[in-house]
Amino acid sequence: MTDSDIPEDAPRCSHCGEPFPTERLRALHRGLEHPDSLDDAERAAFEDAYRGEGDDIRSFRLRALAALVALYFGFLMTYAVVAV
Repeated sequence: MTDSDIPEDAPRCSHCGEPFPTERLRALHRGLEHPDSLDDAERAAFEDAYRGEGDDIRSFRLRALAALVALYFGFLMTYAVVAV
């Protein structure tokens, strides 16, 4: 995503001015790039966003594993039918 894709009223980092499409991404950026300058509310927002990101990644990994298992068994069954 380029800066031209982000609207003018997008949330911006108060430290470096970088625009972000969502508040969650801004909170993650501030926690990772400017951790020493966070107040308690910003730190709590970062921790919530970080936990949510972990949940999303875990969900993606499970769905990807399920897709790979389904693909494997699909090829296995196809081979069993064609090879016989």
